[in-house]
Amino acid sequence: MELTAEKHSIPLSDGNSIPLMGLGTYGDPRTSHKGSGYEAVKVAIEVGYRHFDGALVYFNEHEVGQAIREKIADGTVKREDIFYCGKLWNTFHPPALVRPALEKTLKTLQLDYVDLYIVELPLAFKPGDDFYPRDANGKWLYHETDLCATWEALEACKDAGLVKSLGVSNFNKRQLEMILNKPGLKHRPVSNQVECHPYFTQPKLMEYCQQNDIVIVGYSPLGTSRDESWVNLKCPPLLEDELLVSAAKRYNKTTAQVALRFNLQRGVVVIPKSFNPDHIRQNFEIFDFSLSEDEMKAIEGLNKNIRFVELRMWADHPEYPFHDEY
Repeated sequence: MELTAEKHSIPLSDGNSIPLMGLGTYGDPRTSHKGSGYEAVKVAIEVGYRHFDGALVYFNEHEVGQAIREKIADGTVKREDIFYCGKLWNTFHPPALVRPALEKTLKTLQLDYVDLYIVELPLAFKPGDDFYPRDANGKWLYHETDLCATWEALEACKDAGLVKSLGVSNFNKRQLEMILNKPGLKHRPVSNQVECHPYFTQPKLMEYCQQNDIVIVGYSPLGTSRDESWVNLKCPPLLEDELLVSAAKRYNKTTAQVALRFNLQRGVVVIPKSFNPDHIRQNFEIFDFSLSEDEMKAIEGLNKNIRFVELRMWADHPEYPFHDEY
């Protein structure tokens, strides 16, 4: 299939489709200036992006929704051209809280439905107003919820027309199997959003997902920020890799464009986050070149099985997904 800036969607197992290139909208609420999500999404739609990845817990869905609605109102796009992915946060896993959480996202976006709604992490936290609940001693307050019961509540949201497709994020093989083998499963997860880049190519999880018609959506496709509170800083910066640098020179591209193109050619959806208009434009300019088979193999060989986003602070949670090999 020829991928172009206008046409680069791939099919999902439920009959819908997802654009391979998306924009991540995460911004640290403590450091992101007001309006940065709004500006980024407006620029991105003008550049040609149609896929936006957001979450209630990013605290900027109102900005993302406003930008989308304005670009619909001015005739640049129609609602059906846009693919929006929202996420169910850890404090909303009990089945009774799932639909209210999704409705909160829809109300914040001021949209009638989202295209994809995913379980952000397989970790349930104590429900309440605090998204990051801790006790008086600073210990995380976890909650026991059956992931299959959470999934059934999501299935009801799809049946009600609030969401087109359902997926998960940061699930390992065992957790995916739990959903896939659930008695009376109505709607299969169509995607699994996980960290994926040339230093962490996820070959085993990718193979398992392909066998089960689950699309991999790769977050941190360019490596990630150097925020030591949640990132493994022992990992070398991906975009300085010599092999990627030399490939970039060959094609007169940036190392970021080479890293994104690599995942695209593997059928991995990429959602690089940027609020920088130049980076937003550059990241999208990956449809006018392609990597050869030898180059793809060489970049695959860079895999170090190192995860930037380890989330070690939750490693004692019974459903922490990264203790398993994949």
